[in-house]
Amino acid sequence: MTEPSPDQIRELRALAEHLARSAGSLVREGRPDRVDVAATKTSDVDPVTAMDLAAEAHLRALLAEHRPQDGVLGEEEGLVPGSTGITWVLDPIDGTVNYLYGLPAYAISVGVVVGDPDPATWTPVAGAVHAVPLDITYTAGRGQGATKDGLPLRVNDPRPLATSLVGTGFGYTVERRVVQARVLAELLPRVRDIRRIGSAALDLCRIAEGSLDVYFERGLNPWDIAAGQLIVREAGGVVTGLRGAPAGVEMTVAGPADSVSALAELLRQWGADRDA
Repeated sequence: MTEPSPDQIRELRALAEHLARSAGSLVREGRPDRVDVAATKTSDVDPVTAMDLAAEAHLRALLAEHRPQDGVLGEEEGLVPGSTGITWVLDPIDGTVNYLYGLPAYAISVGVVVGDPDPATWTPVAGAVHAVPLDITYTAGRGQGATKDGLPLRVNDPRPLATSLVGTGFGYTVERRVVQARVLAELLPRVRDIRRIGSAALDLCRIAEGSLDVYFERGLNPWDIAAGQLIVREAGGVVTGLRGAPAGVEMTVAGPADSVSALAELLRQWGADRDA
């Protein structure tokens, strides 16, 4: 399909925010004192909770009411294709381990993309990330800027890596973590410091607001980046992979263009997009 008009993008952005905030209220108000693991995914330390499943069901129900012909791709229930060329890409709780332990860094991510729901080819047009414990919402619309609770966002000006605060995340398999530990050991002496917060969607939003300078992570899925990458781009940053590839599961690097270029070159040299 053709890209939505500016008015349509505004409507999609407003609905994405409504969905993210509504699911955020469900997660915030429904969190028990003790959270149990309902299932695991890639390894025993990659959990799914009952609230992950409930939040995604809630988001899908709202979309069935408001946009029944659109496609939906969710972390927990997979892809249901639509007929409009628009797909909603949902992460019901991004940062499930933080949610499990009661750490205040988890979010609802709702992205809206045109085309196949594949980061290599899609066009993100709207998105919202709701930081649940803090009750803060980031949104963006293609060509319409990015905001945090209505206030405009702008990435930091590029600076040398030596004075840059770098965000990252780690995979859940031993083999991947061995490589990530090696890359981290190479990078740490070359930057101001490293932060591992535990929610890719929030890391991307922190790039957009300037509370991180640059960010990288291997292993991100479509639902991890659909909303956040648009928020970064609309805040003046870039989001890319390595070796000319787009951002995606092999590698995602985000920040101001010059910082991303410098970091991506080091990551390429170290083979950070490979598991051996």
